[in-house]
Amino acid sequence: MASFSFQLVLTISLVGVIISSVLPLSFAGINFNEEFEINWGDYRGKILNEGELLTLSLDNISGSGFISKKEFLFGTIDMQIKLVPNNSAGTVTAYYLSSVGPTHDEIDFEFLGNLSGEPYTVHTNVYTQGKGEREQQFHLWFDPTADFHTYSVHWNPSTVIFYVDNVPIREFKNLESKGVQFPKNQPMKIYSSLWNADEWATRGGQVKIDWAQSPFVASYRGFSARPHYCSLSSAGDSQPSSCTTSASLSSSSSNVNNDQNLSENLDIVGERKLRWVQKNYMIYNYCTDTKRFPQGFPTECQPTS
Repeated sequence: MASFSFQLVLTISLVGVIISSVLPLSFAGINFNEEFEINWGDYRGKILNEGELLTLSLDNISGSGFISKKEFLFGTIDMQIKLVPNNSAGTVTAYYLSSVGPTHDEIDFEFLGNLSGEPYTVHTNVYTQGKGEREQQFHLWFDPTADFHTYSVHWNPSTVIFYVDNVPIREFKNLESKGVQFPKNQPMKIYSSLWNADEWATRGGQVKIDWAQSPFVASYRGFSARPHYCSLSSAGDSQPSSCTTSASLSSSSSNVNNDQNLSENLDIVGERKLRWVQKNYMIYNYCTDTKRFPQGFPTECQPTS
């Protein structure tokens, strides 16, 4: 009976998540002029409404992008994005954290456009020391072009968690004890870009961009960041001895995990929400791709005790 009651509460909670994800979100945030700069695409990237809104556009000449002025080493990063509407096939809207150089670390959201009426694909990846190939892909439980939705990264020395509207969709744990590298030493900047990827983005490149639909536009608002300052107890230790949070870079508190200790992983409810998303909305997982890994899956794909 207790198990049934818990499952009922969880189901109600998840239904509430779905309903809330289609409602307008609060968009109090920092001024984009203060924290970001357009770094390519000329006039195709614009900061509007006295710094409250940023737009990127793509036409048949060029895409566009922006970059944060600050670097982050651990933190909770939120951005509200409204993706390219209608026929977005062949376009990619990328939103990610990255360091620089051949051994860079990177934490990726990429939104792969599609034909009108078909779902976007959310492509995620984690690079460590220049090595990626850790792709997981999802569809969403709402239309990401109809309104703004919050896409977040919660990153500390023990885990990286991807969130959509406060719902965890992926976790990449620190498994350095098993020989798996983890992004914990290189500060990263925040990047976003809108670009032509029709060689591969939609149905493996079978569907090309319809330039008659251009310019394609993605919109951003409500950025917030809570940098975490975490100290490690010893070299190579995956668990921080302490984590503190600096003042938020937004005028409101971060959307993600206000009640969660910064050094903790998902709690039991978060774990169940994660499994719910991965059961119902995951469409690709490198950890189950036997054709790609005929000799056995990567170490981080093995069950943990």
